[in-house]
Amino acid sequence: MRRRDFIAGLGGAAAWPQMARAQQPAMPVVGYLYAGSPEPAAPLINVFRQALANGGYVEGQNVTIEYRWAEGYYERLPEMAKDLARRQVTVIVTPPSTAAALAAKHATATIPIVFSVTDDPVKLGLVASLGRPSGNLTGVNFFVAELGAKRLGLLHELLPAVNRVGLLVNPNNANTEAVIVDVNAAASAIGINVHILQARNSHEIEGAFAAFVRDKSAALLVGPDSVFQNRRVQLATLAARHAIPAVFAVREFAEAGGLMSYGTSLSEVYRQLALYTSRILKGTKVADLPVVQSVKFELVINLPTARALGLEIPPSLLARADEVIE
Repeated sequence: MRRRDFIAGLGGAAAWPQMARAQQPAMPVVGYLYAGSPEPAAPLINVFRQALANGGYVEGQNVTIEYRWAEGYYERLPEMAKDLARRQVTVIVTPPSTAAALAAKHATATIPIVFSVTDDPVKLGLVASLGRPSGNLTGVNFFVAELGAKRLGLLHELLPAVNRVGLLVNPNNANTEAVIVDVNAAASAIGINVHILQARNSHEIEGAFAAFVRDKSAALLVGPDSVFQNRRVQLATLAARHAIPAVFAVREFAEAGGLMSYGTSLSEVYRQLALYTSRILKGTKVADLPVVQSVKFELVINLPTARALGLEIPPSLLARADEVIE
């Protein structure tokens, strides 16, 4: 063999691994657009990762996740969604947040989006129908605003003599007006006055509790919101400091020391998000994935908090609880 041919052969052999790598498919990328912060959401993010792994996709091995955290500043979401669209991620996931879902929708009409929202996705303009979504969006519809009356009823069962309660809401949340209407209607039916308190951040939460104390309301309902979810330890601590019986929207608040929670199981919502994400990564079309309506609700009662507040939980309430924290 001539030397020239031998060297050329070596060059071709050296190129084989590079050619093989070039022919391997790129690792899919999931864009994770969240209205809150990473630390408080860590347990639910782990639920999402585990469910995604159960679907065949392990972060860092055969899928990459690009995280975007708005940290309660909803105005950041549109630019974050546009950034994920510019990066041409494979699919965008928006854990519970109407604002994040709408931001993703406005950012791209081609990249699949898996949302989770509390309002009607058809009314929001996210999908044409629940059964067969059109366009590039599908996801989970779970109920929050409609449960305000149920939470008030639980509070009334626990404290039947109470005739004035506070309702803490975030005015930036798209569901706030629906929550207020729902609670006010239920309160009017049983003769309870509702004092609306508003907070957008940690500082305003402190101010809302100061206003609650001045108003002399006897108990508190905390509306659903990612800012409140991020600050659940602060909310539980303030309620304990001021000896306020409080009812929250999801179990994570009761686990953080809140008295009681009633609402949709967020773990189930995150599992469904991961299931649809894995199916899209495997090639399923969005139009073939109907919007799922979550119907699993859970009542969680924190007995040590009840004892600290000097409250005795009625046996009928304990019997209906999905979990009693001892």
